Amino acid sequence: MVPGSVYACLAGFLGAAASLAAKLSLGPDHLRDMCQSWHGGPACDWLHVPLRLLCAGVLLTCNTVMWTFFSRALHHCSSSARATVTTTASTFICSGVLGRLIFGETHAALWWAGIALTLCGLLVLHSTTPQTPPQVHSKKEQ
Repeated sequence: MVPGSVYACLAGFLGAAASLAAKLSLGPDHLRDMCQSWHGGPACDWLHVPLRLLCAGVLLTCNTVMWTFFSRALHHCSSSARATVTTTASTFICSGVLGRLIFGETHAALWWAGIALTLCGLLVLHSTTPQTPPQVHSKKEQ
């Protein structure tokens, strides 16, 4: 059985992929500029429209699968906080890496400090053992 943390990380990655697809489909001429740098020529004047529609489809698909994995993470994790924080941290890290790889974005030191604090909180959440509620034993009177 796959642990809830793996589902949460996959949900985070898919959330970052959905953000990437949204930026490509709705952003100002990212796809046209990529086409010009790879191919060049008049095909890039119209090719960006079907590519934007394709990215919109990827956006919807990634969001749907992300929510599926997130609900599985909630089901398999010992607490909803653990699943939520793991998904959020995974989304932040993956969106930072994808932004760097695809768009060449750089992040300020404050952004990295926030990620580090999020990861520290995530480590604290994952290192604690879940508390099980005490079971009440009832005695039947005879």
